[in-house]
Amino acid sequence: MIEFRNVSKSYWTGQRRKVILDRATFRIERGRSLGVLAANGTGKTTLINMMCGLEPVDEGQVIRSCRVSFPIGTLAGLDPKLNAVENTRYLARLYFLDPDYVESFCRYLTDLGDYFERPLHSYSSGMRARLNFAAMLALDFDIYLIDEGMPSTTDTEFNRRAMPVLQQRLARASAVVVSHKPAVLERYCGSAAILKDGKLHFFDRLRDAREVYDYAA
Repeated sequence: MIEFRNVSKSYWTGQRRKVILDRATFRIERGRSLGVLAANGTGKTTLINMMCGLEPVDEGQVIRSCRVSFPIGTLAGLDPKLNAVENTRYLARLYFLDPDYVESFCRYLTDLGDYFERPLHSYSSGMRARLNFAAMLALDFDIYLIDEGMPSTTDTEFNRRAMPVLQQRLARASAVVVSHKPAVLERYCGSAAILKDGKLHFFDRLRDAREVYDYAA
């Protein structure tokens, strides 16, 4: 479970105060995937980063009582100065997993060849996205965080290998997906919330959230 207790978050843009959350209290339970609909620039990525601890809150508490992933597409925990071997084995030890397994899993899924022994700062954006996606799938979480703004890979062969693994993970876990496109959420979620003016409005059915979101757009 991820629980927000009276959480507030805002930024000063130089001209005004941009409110992401205003004293928000809610829970995301294990076993039920949730989509969050929000217009661009309203704080979708900030919200999902607060869920996993990458972004601090201004006020309130975020409580995690299960294993929460870092957002797909981020390089959280990966050091660009190190190569993929060093990074994957470090992550394995951090999450109390077998380093040989995590390294082998990521080698197979990414198919980076000799680049697996090269520093991450020498990778293209697509190669970094593949490694990040593979590392997240290797670690096995209870709740997976998916941001529509994540770097993506157009590598067809990688997607062929990775997507079935993601579906296997989600069959026994949950997902939180943030997007400004309802169609993105339909791949993963049955229920949804709308983020607007610092408030989250929850709906039991994605269809209902979509109707309200489309009407307000």
